[in-house]
Amino acid sequence: MNDSSIIADQLVYRYKELTAVDHISFEVARGEVFSFLGPNGAGKSTTVKMLTGELRPAQGKATLLGIDVSKQPSKVHAQIGVAFEIANLYEEMSGIENLNLFAQLFGIKHFDANALLARVGLDGRGKEHVSNYSKGMKQRLMIARALVNKPRILFLDEPTDGLDPVSSETIRGIIREEANNGTTVFLTTHNMVEADKVSNRVAFINKGKIVALDTPHKLKQQYGKRALKVEIECPDGTLERHDIVLDQTETPQVIHDLFANQRVVTVHSEEATLEDIFIQFTGRGLT
Repeated sequence: MNDSSIIADQLVYRYKELTAVDHISFEVARGEVFSFLGPNGAGKSTTVKMLTGELRPAQGKATLLGIDVSKQPSKVHAQIGVAFEIANLYEEMSGIENLNLFAQLFGIKHFDANALLARVGLDGRGKEHVSNYSKGMKQRLMIARALVNKPRILFLDEPTDGLDPVSSETIRGIIREEANNGTTVFLTTHNMVEADKVSNRVAFINKGKIVALDTPHKLKQQYGKRALKVEIECPDGTLERHDIVLDQTETPQVIHDLFANQRVVTVHSEEATLEDIFIQFTGRGLT
């Protein structure tokens, strides 16, 4: 892949006898939104920690922006932003103070905390103590903090988990805007719908191995089954639902017979979801 911001090359990590990440390789392009999906214990967090320099791989190499993370972690840290699922903010400080502190740590001069707060939907709330913020406000502040240094790669862990629709859409908008401006976004999440909405590509990891990697559309086309959901009205007035799998040789005749012989009330198409496909690969959902 040309212009790759992230290169994972045969990464391995072990916790004693447990191989948490087992020879995984992938590349993420500049400006791409890449979702890393898997159930708890699949190896997602361990992979992110190797990519961000928190853990040193037992084997393989992680390269960010052309830099070997294990050899030059500080150089990498200066160019990435990270927002974890669990809030780790300074709650007795205000939102503005939290952002200003990080700007100082990065050596940023002429930093405008209010402009960044406005961007994440916290305009006018910057002087309040973070302890008074709702979960959604804290999540948006963490996103703002991850953007303080104008990162070239943004790592987001469950950025919309448990948030209301307005807060979720605000964060999705920021993800799209950052990607459009050339920032690479590496997203870890349990939320398949969320990943489908914002991702250019997704990778499924299970038991330390990547079991599928492609665009959401191609994965659904390759592994999913398209279907028609049809409701018919029975003679007694009750409704009966029929599921008709498309792309089979008998499908046209089945549809013709249904419309010719039954009173069809509703009909709509349905494609496979990313979670349907993940369950095919792993035998379990994202729990």
